[in-house]
Amino acid sequence: MNATHEVSNVRRPAVLIQPGWVRVCHWLNALAAVLMMMSGWRIYDASPVFKGFVIPVGITLGGWLGGALQWHFAAMWLLFVNALFYLGMNIVTGRIRTKFFPLSPRAVRHDLGEALKGHLSHADPSKYNAVQKLAYLFVMLDIAVLILSGLAIWKSVQFPLLRELMGGYDFARVVHFCAMSLLAAFIIVHLVMVALVPRSLVTMIRGR
Repeated sequence: MNATHEVSNVRRPAVLIQPGWVRVCHWLNALAAVLMMMSGWRIYDASPVFKGFVIPVGITLGGWLGGALQWHFAAMWLLFVNALFYLGMNIVTGRIRTKFFPLSPRAVRHDLGEALKGHLSHADPSKYNAVQKLAYLFVMLDIAVLILSGLAIWKSVQFPLLRELMGGYDFARVVHFCAMSLLAAFIIVHLVMVALVPRSLVTMIRGR
């Protein structure tokens, strides 16, 4: 009887929700995104895409155009390599299929409605709801557009086809700025959701 009671009281190891490589990629991606946005805003101010709209200097990085470019290129390589590794690991491990699919417009509408009413359950942090799946897939696509449009701007002569696919050099700058703005919006919403569900931050730090 006592033995059975002792066995029942043995703590089972917590289930791993976020593997180590996911957590490392997440934080490296966050660092790269912040550095790229802040330095990108300084570069933008040197030649605004939208005349009359400038970014406050206090939230930019680099101090001057040359410094901002150095920060931007350094963060660019970090973002590119990290994103490539993250996508590759998701495909190889099958995580992209099990974590982000299935996904349907009906499920997104349902979960979005529940979220707006405050009824969406977060009891199981190992599973993403439809809105989370859509948001994470969207940000993966947005980062890909950010990288490609940035490449079309940086190496416009070397990659003429990519430049033309982006609508030319000037429009590639618009695409790049819009992709950056969408990434910034995602980060803001993401931080709000973390504040509402603090456990998600714990799992991204400890894995459990």
